Amino acid sequence: MNHQLWSWLLMAVGVTGLWLAGKRSWTGWAVGLAAQVLWLAYSIVTEQWGFLVSCFVYGAIYLRNLRAWLRPDPAPSVTTTAGVSAHVDH
Repeated sequence: MNHQLWSWLLMAVGVTGLWLAGKRSWTGWAVGLAAQVLWLAYSIVTEQWGFLVSCFVYGAIYLRNLRAWLRPDPAPSVTTTAGVSAHVDH
């Protein structure tokens, strides 16, 4: 696969993941995480080792965000003026 095709493919996958994440879909983070496999292959084939490091850093961030979307924090409790704890729904 030539370098031009690689760059267009990586751009399309990355932009798709960001667009989906911007639409508040957890699949955006999953696409971004999967894209790191492509970046891994690209960095090895082209011997661009900075991309190799970045795919692990970006992969960790995408994984963290994906897990945060799939397991949201529980709703916080608030204490009323009467000292009674109440559950808040968003």
